[in-house]
Amino acid sequence: MPFKTPVVPQVDPAEFLARPHQERLRFLATFWAENGFGTPKMVHTIYIVKLIVLYIGGGVALATLTSGFGMFAISDWWDQAIVYQKLVMWTLFLELFGIGGTWGPLAAHFKPMTGGIAYWARPNTIRLPPWPRVVPLTRGDNRSVLDVVLYLACLVGFAFPIFGPTTEVDGQKMLSPTALVVSVALLILCGLRDKILFLAARGEQHLPILVISILAGYGVFTFVDFIVAAKLVMVVIWVGAAVSKMNLHFENVVPPMVSNAPFVPTFLKKAHYRSIPDDLKPSRLAWFMAHIMGTLAELAVPLVMLLSPWPWLTIVAVGCMVLFHLFITQTFPLAVPLEWNILFAYVAVFLFAGHQAHDGYGVADFSQAWMLPVVVVLLLVFPVLGNLRPDLVSFLPSMRQYAGNWASATWAFKPGAEARLNELTKGADNQIDQLIGGMGYPPDVAEMTLQLTIGWRSMHSQGRGLFSVLQNYLGEEYDGYSLREAEFCCNSVIGWNFGDGHLHDDQLIEAIQRRLHFQPGEFVVVWVESQPIHKKYQEYYVMDAALGIVERGRWNVRDAVDAQPWLPDGPIPVEVTWRADTGRSAGRHTVVPS
Repeated sequence: MPFKTPVVPQVDPAEFLARPHQERLRFLATFWAENGFGTPKMVHTIYIVKLIVLYIGGGVALATLTSGFGMFAISDWWDQAIVYQKLVMWTLFLELFGIGGTWGPLAAHFKPMTGGIAYWARPNTIRLPPWPRVVPLTRGDNRSVLDVVLYLACLVGFAFPIFGPTTEVDGQKMLSPTALVVSVALLILCGLRDKILFLAARGEQHLPILVISILAGYGVFTFVDFIVAAKLVMVVIWVGAAVSKMNLHFENVVPPMVSNAPFVPTFLKKAHYRSIPDDLKPSRLAWFMAHIMGTLAELAVPLVMLLSPWPWLTIVAVGCMVLFHLFITQTFPLAVPLEWNILFAYVAVFLFAGHQAHDGYGVADFSQAWMLPVVVVLLLVFPVLGNLRPDLVSFLPSMRQYAGNWASATWAFKPGAEARLNELTKGADNQIDQLIGGMGYPPDVAEMTLQLTIGWRSMHSQGRGLFSVLQNYLGEEYDGYSLREAEFCCNSVIGWNFGDGHLHDDQLIEAIQRRLHFQPGEFVVVWVESQPIHKKYQEYYVMDAALGIVERGRWNVRDAVDAQPWLPDGPIPVEVTWRADTGRSAGRHTVVPS
């Protein structure tokens, strides 16, 4: 990849856009296999500078200098709990501000690069309450001035403990529990009013750390209890992610991820596919990287770090975990969770190398017998529920990070309909307009560039199902619609998305429709839920923004995994379980076994 200029598909854009959608998908998927998004390395350099200067440099400076340590006296502070806590607070602040994960061009924030605060500090943008019918005072989807004040207060609540008072727990300096109570309360209040904010802060990852910090600060936990509980939080995150990768989807995730890594040589990218351009299914190398270097490593290494009685083995395991997160960081995955991965690499060192099990920080070293089972059960509630009933829990609290088993969607617009999304109150124009107006792309080049995202989706199992259902439902009109990857469109509507389809499900579509009043057929969505861990299929629905949900059905995951991205044999078999009378023909449907 050149440093300043992108690698672009070698095709006339106008001729490309005249092709049928499935032909475009084949071309785009093949291009992605060798080039990824084609992003110039200058963009990756911006991310690297942000990561090193703002996150690492700024975070370490704040955490150490406000705690009485020299920034470069690493041997004095690397194993200190107060530094660990402050780095967590710094991460929470950046994530909620909008300059952590899901920032910049790799997350389709082209210009401006920051979503986050540009949306959440602006009245009348869309908010998405998680339980509006259950939790009082959370109904509605319009961000009020009160919501903005609450959001800004939460940012202050994350920053203040870094500079605020401290306490001592068994001789160890730690953050004031009172300040953390305020931080937790503000995050929960924000989350109940708008689930976007809780997930954007990565509350499911960091809230448990704040809670056990509070328990330690108030004397419920000893310092040893705090460290062991923090270890269990991390192990549940890692092992939960590993368990979630034990599926048919994950093998399809690794090749397009590696293809998008800027520093991986082309021959190695190609080696992750069976035979480019004819067979883009994962190769044996991709299987090895997915299930041995990925799943097995993420399952076994954390358990070794937690349980090993031998210092040398613990250190080796910690080193493996650090390399694991550095590998993910250098691939620049599309949600760009770079800060999160660097934090976890540091935490592996702090918790497991700095406080090893053989030194009295093992799972059997809780001060009271009830603590181990209670902590473990509480940490497992959402992962277990989310894997059995993914419709009830976001994939983030379910600990299914980058497992390939996601709720996903494709948006389809009639000509001219997509532009109406710019009538919404939001922090940025649609991505197509950012590319044209902000980046100076000609319209046909901008369109082809944006369609790379649906080429990327087609390389994952859900994409084959989504495009199958779209073809079935739209019939001969299919090629007349503009197709968009919902995850990226969602970014321009609500300011953030981390691959979570629950942020662009029927709740968001209904909120958009209340404001824009699309006509029937102008804006069609195919949305699919994650696969429950004990079932072989995924359930989908088709939603016309003007008519509501008009079709429900399911497809067998094996059929989706076995298909090529461009569906050369036609749509995969699906079973329609319910269909509204919309006047459309039934299309091509086949019953799949339960």
